[in-house]
Amino acid sequence: MSDLSSSAQTPVVDSAHKDSDHSYDNSASPSSRQGGCLTLVATPIGNLADISERALTTLREAELILCEDTRVTAKLLQAYNISTPTRVLHDHNEEERLPFFLEKLHAGAKIALVSDAGTPLVSDPGYRLARAAMAQNIHVTGIPGANAAALALTLSGLPPLPFLFLGFPPPRSQARLTAFGTLRAAEQAGLHATLIWYEAPHRLVETLADLAVIFGPERPAAVGRELTKRFEEMVRGSLAEVGRHFDATAPRGEITLLLGPPAEDDDGAADLDKHLVEALQTHSVKDAAALVAGFVKLPKRTIYARALELSKKD
Repeated sequence: MSDLSSSAQTPVVDSAHKDSDHSYDNSASPSSRQGGCLTLVATPIGNLADISERALTTLREAELILCEDTRVTAKLLQAYNISTPTRVLHDHNEEERLPFFLEKLHAGAKIALVSDAGTPLVSDPGYRLARAAMAQNIHVTGIPGANAAALALTLSGLPPLPFLFLGFPPPRSQARLTAFGTLRAAEQAGLHATLIWYEAPHRLVETLADLAVIFGPERPAAVGRELTKRFEEMVRGSLAEVGRHFDATAPRGEITLLLGPPAEDDDGAADLDKHLVEALQTHSVKDAAALVAGFVKLPKRTIYARALELSKKD
């Protein structure tokens, strides 16, 4: 988001903040501690009721709230009658605004950092500020709360441990296939985990199709949509089944995508023909062989020869 949204910001007052009289304990908010403090505050992912009293206290007591979009955060603050000033912090301005915020923290300010939804820094801005504050011995703490990846994992029916959260897949198909191929190769080297991504609704169907090319259409998967909201949906099944569901019903809202781990007896080589046939539908023999070689542990010459043989059968 550009800085054009800054008109929605609450003005920042640089007057000194009076610390609370009580000393810090486990029940007190981080903003009641002496000295500057940056607090990462988890916010609801859809349902405004999913926020803790401790988080609300921290937002009220902070001198400043940093957020991705002041218009989004304003809805939460208005719901709980919080009037703390807000400032925009996103990927495009975080680096340039670091000195200002670090200076305020060194001067003793209590600053809260929120994302539009969920836990800050998890596929959201704030990492550079948090890292810089830690490097300068500024106290950094957090208020736990909602997280779409963790909630979707518990609702997916897929093995909860171990899991690997990967943020958003690449937006373009070829880059996605390469990234997925790298993960498939890692599985052949011993990775055995439930994989989790966030995805934009308009890319979900294509991403499911690319996953099927690399991991096979029968691989167990799940998609969480609009979690904690009125129209929450959890779709479970094979990649083929989940793909057909969203082919028939266009996905909308916030999406969390999960892929189950490979079967215990999965060696990759047994699926060579299946992967090559699928890849040959949209790629040349050379490109199909190169794609499959990224996640099947067989010599490239063997894979190319088999791809050439399969292409002649059409």
